[in-house]
Amino acid sequence: MSPVVPNGIVGSSRTNRVAPLSVLLVDDHAVVREGYRRLLERRGEIAVVGEAADADTACELFGRLRPQIVVMDITLPGVSGIDAMRRMLARHPDTRVLVFSMHEDAIFARRALQAGAYGYVTKASAPAVLLEAVHAIAAGRRYLSPGIAEQLALGDTLLDPRARHALSAREFEVLRLLAQGHSVRDIAQSMGLTAKTVANHQSTIKQKLGAESAIQLLRAASRLGLLAPRGPDTPEGAAP
Repeated sequence: MSPVVPNGIVGSSRTNRVAPLSVLLVDDHAVVREGYRRLLERRGEIAVVGEAADADTACELFGRLRPQIVVMDITLPGVSGIDAMRRMLARHPDTRVLVFSMHEDAIFARRALQAGAYGYVTKASAPAVLLEAVHAIAAGRRYLSPGIAEQLALGDTLLDPRARHALSAREFEVLRLLAQGHSVRDIAQSMGLTAKTVANHQSTIKQKLGAESAIQLLRAASRLGLLAPRGPDTPEGAAP
C-alpha cells in the first residue's frame, strides 16, 4: 500500500500523484449531468463525488461529502441554485461554487457573484471552458466565460436598465418562480415564507418593473431571460 503524505498527495517509491479535484454536480436533468460527469472526469484530474437534481439534495450531499468544488445550475425545481449556494456558504464560507447556467445575460452572473459564486460559465461555452473554469477556481482564481465577462465590463448595457438593479435577490427569485408558473402558495412553501409575504413581493415587483398585469409581468420576466425553454423532460405543451 502506498503511504499517504500531506496535502492530498499519494506517494510511492517511483512517483507522486496528486489526488483529483472533488466536485459536486448540481443540475436537474440526469442526462445533462451524465454528459458533464463524463466531460469532467475524462482526464482523471477531476472526480465527481456526488450529483443532485435539487437544492435540498445538493445541500445534504455538500454537508456529507465536502467537495472542493460545486458546479451548480441556477434553475432548479423549487429553491434556486442561488439559494442553495447561500446555504452552503453560510455553513462553509470558503466553499468555491462555479455556476454553470443556460442564462447568458449578465444580470444572472452578477447575482450569482454577489451571492458568493467564484465563477460563472454559460452552457453555450465550449467544453474546454468548463474544464478551465473548474481548475481556475480550484486554484483560487475567479472565472467568467468570455461573453459574460464582456457584458459585465460593458456595465450590462444589453439589459433593461429599469430591471438591472431594481429587484432584490428575494424579489428576483419570486419573479423567477412566478415566470415558471408556480402559484403564490407553492412559492411560499418552497421559500419558507407566508403566502402574504410572497403576494407583497409580487406587488413590489410589478411596481418596480412597471407591470400592471400578469401578462406584463411575464413580458418583463421574458426580457430578463426567466422564461426558460422547454427541457428534455418537459412534455409537449407544458408550461415552462
